[in-house]
Amino acid sequence: MRTIRTTCPYCGVGCGISATVNGPRSVRIRGDADHPANRGALCSKGTHLGETVGLEGRLLSPMIGDRAASWDAALDEVTARLSQTIADHGPQAVAFYVSGQLLTEDYYVANKLAKGFVGTGTIDTNSRLCMASAVAAHNRAFGEDVVPCSYEDIDAADLILLVGSNTAWCHPVIWQRIEKVRERRGTRLVVIDPRRTETAERADLHIPVAPDGDVALFNALLAEMRQRGALDQAFLSANVEMPDDFWATLDAAQCPIDPALFAALAEMVAASPRMLTLFSQGANQSTSGTDKGNAIINLHLAMGRINRHGAGPFSITGQPNAMGGREVGGLANTLACHLGFSEAERGDVARFWNTDRLCAGPGLKAVDLFRAVHAGEIRFVWVMATNPAVSMPDAGFVREALARCPTVVVSDVMADTDTGRYAHVRLPALAWGEKDGTVTNSERRISRQRPLFTPPGEARADWAILADVGRRMGYPQPFAFETPADVFREYAAMSALAPRHGKQFGLTQWADCTAHQYDTMQPFQWGGLHPFAHGFSHPGGKARMIAVTRPPPAHADPAFPLRLNTGRYRDQWHTMTRTALSPKLSLHRREPLLEVHPADAAAAGLEDGGLARVETPYGASTYRVMVNVGQQPGGIFVPMHWTDRLSSGGRTGRLARPDADPHSGQPGFKDTPARMAAVQPQWRAFLIARDEAPVAALYWTRSRIEGGWLTEIAGLGTIDADALLPAGTRSEVADLARGMRRIVVQDEGGALLAALFVTRNGTLPQREWIAAQLSQPAPDANMLLAGRPSEPLPDRGALVCVCHDVGEQQVLAALADGATTVAEVGTATCAGTNCGSCRPIISRLIAEWQQALQEAAE
Repeated sequence: MRTIRTTCPYCGVGCGISATVNGPRSVRIRGDADHPANRGALCSKGTHLGETVGLEGRLLSPMIGDRAASWDAALDEVTARLSQTIADHGPQAVAFYVSGQLLTEDYYVANKLAKGFVGTGTIDTNSRLCMASAVAAHNRAFGEDVVPCSYEDIDAADLILLVGSNTAWCHPVIWQRIEKVRERRGTRLVVIDPRRTETAERADLHIPVAPDGDVALFNALLAEMRQRGALDQAFLSANVEMPDDFWATLDAAQCPIDPALFAALAEMVAASPRMLTLFSQGANQSTSGTDKGNAIINLHLAMGRINRHGAGPFSITGQPNAMGGREVGGLANTLACHLGFSEAERGDVARFWNTDRLCAGPGLKAVDLFRAVHAGEIRFVWVMATNPAVSMPDAGFVREALARCPTVVVSDVMADTDTGRYAHVRLPALAWGEKDGTVTNSERRISRQRPLFTPPGEARADWAILADVGRRMGYPQPFAFETPADVFREYAAMSALAPRHGKQFGLTQWADCTAHQYDTMQPFQWGGLHPFAHGFSHPGGKARMIAVTRPPPAHADPAFPLRLNTGRYRDQWHTMTRTALSPKLSLHRREPLLEVHPADAAAAGLEDGGLARVETPYGASTYRVMVNVGQQPGGIFVPMHWTDRLSSGGRTGRLARPDADPHSGQPGFKDTPARMAAVQPQWRAFLIARDEAPVAALYWTRSRIEGGWLTEIAGLGTIDADALLPAGTRSEVADLARGMRRIVVQDEGGALLAALFVTRNGTLPQREWIAAQLSQPAPDANMLLAGRPSEPLPDRGALVCVCHDVGEQQVLAALADGATTVAEVGTATCAGTNCGSCRPIISRLIAEWQQALQEAAE
């Protein structure tokens, strides 16, 4: 067995992984204790990567339409269509839509091909949906898109503000680091979020700001700090420029939170020189996201809380290589190496690439890109490592656009994706565990992703596919890359252009690296801990305070009285093409849930565990209802992950409004007008089966279990059981009066093939025991029909800890045995001792247990 150091493919924390390959497609995953980003820690998704490296569902051959093709045929087809589009309609009719899942080498070659040789500026990335507002805020304030902080600042902070970040779920390893500094230093934690998330439950102070209320809040804080004399005048004078009328026009009236909460927050801010603000999607995914970022940065600049240990505005990225994509020009409004489109910058880039076809200026950003596809202005689009038919806002419109486009090329690892269904050509790419290259994390640390397995089938690296097309277009020398090290060397050499234009970015020390040096590269951080310690990137070396105003109030529409918020689940990732393959990761949330305040649920006639249809001006979809006191009245929340492959409901992209921030082009996923109504099925069912079965019903959703799939179904009329069940020996029981029907299908040896349970008005049995019978050689048919073993198993309750498979009842048993802290529960049950994402749940159970004991004693 061999152990390989590589990097996790999920969020932007950039955790190091120690992967021990123990079979042809099998690997044991451990955190890399020597990697500075995570020091051996992993979240649940990283821990269970080994469940996702199989070849189930993989695209293993190029496809032209529905026909397998050779690479030569497929790339000849792509090149011919691309060249003909340029000849007939010009380079502006070509677009590339790429992804933070790409490695830096892939990104670089895509950007070089698109902007340098096709001549289109329209290459944009799904990072536009995640971090573009932070990019714009950085550029306005600092003169360059550079994160001014490092993870070590977390360890030194006295006060941490989390803005729009459910960190315990979305960046669990960062959350572990926050927990440790709170224990060690007594660091205080403030969470600014409309929802009372599990992260907010653990905070010293939760500020339930209204949707898009962040600018008003941070402007009010800035005004309050000025009134208190808490600004750092020496730092401002030496390092910051601002408009002459900045203070006179500061929009700081009517702070949008309770005065007592604001006073408590202001006291913490004033008393904590080492203040770190981490902001993420909740701030960025807004039509005022750039202004939110600058409001946060303004406060730090004015108080001198930047460029020092434990302080600064820290944008934490959502994807493993969103930062790398930003560095190589993956966004439509930048060139590589943090360069823009001035005449001097374009000239330097054109000379470096030796091209006369460099695009004339910025291209279209993601939302406008697909509008142009829909309008017929873009006639060739190449989608790489992303699924815009699901993830884009107003996704129904995006699907119409893809259906209209004369040429859609999709490079992906999966054979069947919602976007791939619109492709004329599909190209099989390498997945994690096969890729070879680099990624950059949220703190500007570059790490290697290394291959664990040989490429399956005919899958190829994205950079190699792109280079092959570049050579076919008649540019053999510019695309003569033979290895990822060749690409990285050229990219590092190109970074010498950045300092010529006042930028901090630079990797020139790697421009002449050998293949061995590249292969053995250790994680390194460009720019150091605080890259602006000796000056900012604006001319003159000063940062800029940007005057920002609160957005106008949302237009009240009686037809859509609610505000829809969207986001991630703890154990899922993007559109679940990888995480949905993991039985463990499917346990936490098997269905897309509509989270709604009890008062709003009652007003709409919704029941916890029932179904509801959510509708916005852009589309509608169905969800399972979860009544949650953590929701603000008038606000609802749904997850972003589900696709046509996995559910008839949960199609959140269809709901989100396509309005975008005017500076960054980032869509406002967090605040869409909506309404909801109860969905009343005539029957409910679930199917446990070894294989996926086609389902046609009012509502269905499918999740992975050990050895098969669990499908929840609800419908009208009569269920077609024969269409759902495989051939085999059937056992059946029915109660027509109660509308109950149960069917079990076994093979000749007695192994369970499928089990269908249907009811019209009764209660369905628990799924866990029945699902476990897929792994048994010959389970008893009578027990299967009963839905339980002859001797009842202990009730473990709702799952708390995915990593160690610990249920709520096991935690409560530990409390009954005397455990009083999260650590003691961990000692007794192992819950919370790996990724830490479940620690907020354990803390809540402890608090509820102690409150019940206190009430019983009174």
